Amino acid sequence: MQKILAYPLTILYFICFGLTLVIFHPIQWFCKNVFGYQAHKISVDWLQFFIMRSLNVLGTTFYFTNPYTVEKDTPLIIVANHQSMYDIPPLIWYMRKHHVKFISKKELGKGIPSVSYNLRHGGSVLINRKDALGSIKAIEDFAQRIEKNKWAAVIFPEGTRSRDGKPKKFKTKGLLTMIKHAPNALIVPVTINNSWKTLKYGKFPMGLGARISFLVHKPIKANLYEDKLELINIVEAQIKCSIE
Repeated sequence: MQKILAYPLTILYFICFGLTLVIFHPIQWFCKNVFGYQAHKISVDWLQFFIMRSLNVLGTTFYFTNPYTVEKDTPLIIVANHQSMYDIPPLIWYMRKHHVKFISKKELGKGIPSVSYNLRHGGSVLINRKDALGSIKAIEDFAQRIEKNKWAAVIFPEGTRSRDGKPKKFKTKGLLTMIKHAPNALIVPVTINNSWKTLKYGKFPMGLGARISFLVHKPIKANLYEDKLELINIVEAQIKCSIE
């Protein structure tokens, strides 16, 4: 019965989601080209808010728990497990004071209203997964930009999304590069639960009633650890111990 109900609600969601992307695309362009970075950043934040409201059509709810105070103007490397594309809007919205940016595959840099524009012009980095050396150099430059501007970079070290919520082994190369080139960053581990349930039937229909939760663990100063692999192992263990 729930799956039958999911069909019309998914269509309604796609309408709301599509309209949100189309409406915010010119808003982003106007904000960036007329008022500059800060206005563009605010428009991107509110884009995420309305994407989340679109997901409410499916009965999706969001819970963000962060018991730690992280001051603004501190470079962050947010490390999280990855379950779906819907991990991204809440991270940007709830941590918006930190200017959240992403490492993304280059294919997402074109063809998607609002999303592609932000990835190209909002301070994130697009990498070519087929070009390992070029990708590492791009991540190096990205990390230095995060350090300089005191922004937050999100990295999903699993590399791909978990389609059933079960965590994958972390890949270390990209995260090691980020830590090396943003040495003063705080590492912020985040555990994400249940966002995979939005796609439990596949792309159509979408799952109903997902209770997506985010748990922020205690931030760690990267420069306190000489052995960065040890640091990554600690972060991985923190994240995975809270996956339901």
